[in-house]
Amino acid sequence: MNEPHRLRWLAMFVFTLASSLSFIDRQLLAALAPAIQSEFGLTLAQYGTIVSIFSLAYALTAPLAGVFIDRAGLNTGIVVSIAAWSAVGVATGMTTGFLGLMACRAALGVAESGNLPASGKAVALYLAAGERALGSAFGQIGISIGMVVAPVMASGFHASYGWRMAFVAAGLLGFLWIPLWLAVARAVPRAHEEQRGKGAALSELARDRRLWGLIAANILSMTIYSLWMNWTTVFLVKVRGLTQQEANLQFAWIPPLFAALGGLAGGSLSYRFARRGAPLTQARLRAVGVASLALLATALAPLAPSTVLATAVICWSFFWTVAYSVNTYAMPIDLFGTERAATGVAALTMAYGLMQTVLSPFVGSMVDRHGFVPVCAAVAVMPLLGWVVLRVTAREA
Repeated sequence: MNEPHRLRWLAMFVFTLASSLSFIDRQLLAALAPAIQSEFGLTLAQYGTIVSIFSLAYALTAPLAGVFIDRAGLNTGIVVSIAAWSAVGVATGMTTGFLGLMACRAALGVAESGNLPASGKAVALYLAAGERALGSAFGQIGISIGMVVAPVMASGFHASYGWRMAFVAAGLLGFLWIPLWLAVARAVPRAHEEQRGKGAALSELARDRRLWGLIAANILSMTIYSLWMNWTTVFLVKVRGLTQQEANLQFAWIPPLFAALGGLAGGSLSYRFARRGAPLTQARLRAVGVASLALLATALAPLAPSTVLATAVICWSFFWTVAYSVNTYAMPIDLFGTERAATGVAALTMAYGLMQTVLSPFVGSMVDRHGFVPVCAAVAVMPLLGWVVLRVTAREA
């Protein structure tokens, strides 16, 4: 093990760009949902099914992606992943119907399942232990940038060239990232040796109750993340009566900015608790507890009397969801070690995908029938339940 290099945050920044590109590709569908619904004649339940198909492919592939990255190495893993999802992004712009769109989203789920495990591996290799939640926050900054750019990019391309060109342009951007990362990877030394071919067997990790606690907590807490990632534009159109253009250009890009700030806050909070003497796992649990209480306010979003106040509640909710998330995504590295970092994070990625597979059609059906009030009320309590699970199952590394 070496001391973390002074340029380690440059490596994190470049991985931030990769996460941005991933979520631009992913979030264009949410931003363009009303236009695609209109062209293909989709119901909200069918839109939820498309989100679910992506999530199922994402979840089922994630463990394999994590093992592949731990065994083949970080550079090989991320290059294969980003090349694949960029190609699928281009193909999405050429689809002609509901089934074609589902096929593209399934392929995107397979390709993007390597993004978060690779990001976790980069955090494990380049950063010191106390910096890992902040490293996860960098990944969330990238995600948030993608979520901010996607609705603006969608509106611009849709107005000038049609919705298809937005997917093509986003896909082409991904290919430009690969040589940039390879250059940075050569220039920035790692704090930890990469032991290729020594990733943990899935059967070994599957016997560890700490992993199952993390999986359960991630499933519960990320229901709020999934809600705002996939349904913010629809929420603003349906609840507040905005057009798609108004929703995307005036409001939908704001909550992801607060998500990025929440990632930094969550990483800083656990870092501060650890600096005050709390063991690292306990510091993360304290940060998660604070976030879970703050997230009870999510239930107020559809009850807000104005669009500005509704957006403010979404911003608050997104902020604390990500403050919670960066700590849970740092814990597999703390608990299972650098050589199993991608596999551990992939387990959480799989859990998120499976949760979203079930949640998305449910949200679509509930919104079609009853609106967003019961949906927001239900997800508001989930992070608190996740914190309880972590308190019961987590142990010091």
